[in-house]
Amino acid sequence: MPGHILLVDDDALLRRSLAFSLSQADYRVTTAVSAEDALAVARDDPPDLVLLDIGLPGMDGLAALRRFNEQMRVPVILLTARRRELDQVLGLELGADDYVTKPFQTDVLLARIKAVLRRAARTPADEAELATLHVGDMTIDPRAHTVTVGRRSVDLTPREFDLLYTLARDAGRVIPTDELLARVWGAEYAGEPQVVYVHIRWLREKIEDNPDQPTRIVTVRGVGYKLEPRET
Repeated sequence: MPGHILLVDDDALLRRSLAFSLSQADYRVTTAVSAEDALAVARDDPPDLVLLDIGLPGMDGLAALRRFNEQMRVPVILLTARRRELDQVLGLELGADDYVTKPFQTDVLLARIKAVLRRAARTPADEAELATLHVGDMTIDPRAHTVTVGRRSVDLTPREFDLLYTLARDAGRVIPTDELLARVWGAEYAGEPQVVYVHIRWLREKIEDNPDQPTRIVTVRGVGYKLEPRET
């Protein structure tokens, strides 16, 4: 599934080596040194995916992520040398599709790119096969990509929506964490349960009356999670 990748990083050596590896994998690669340059490039030559370093000079990667989300619907994978969970959580909450911590293996990054592009390639026909779901007072419409709880509209990132929809399709059943990883993120994420934990936390912040005492997305210790029907 080759496509156009915009690589944004101020490290010249990494930029050259990664661009070469991506080209060898049959991707068309455009590079930028700063977020400002990347946004200008993307407007003129829209990419299929953006690899975006967090620690950029000037406008940093998280600020650039907001701008990409405002200006165009394009998948973004964050590249970060910072090991603090805060950066990763902020990136996911702001709408990043994934993050990879430096230093990384090129084959791991390529697998992540393929997974993100595969999800982004979902067609209208695929969406049409997905039914609107009602779980208690919650309505999830995959065609309109909307969620309402009672009369309240809930704004979810694409990955949060996919996770909630997956739980809703089997409402009342406990879905193991590994199964959620495979169904929502793909086999490339096996062994990384923290990705599920982060998204469950953000979902609870948005749909629970009290996220610290959830009654909709319930944890079954040692197994996984289930979505319980309830009324406001």
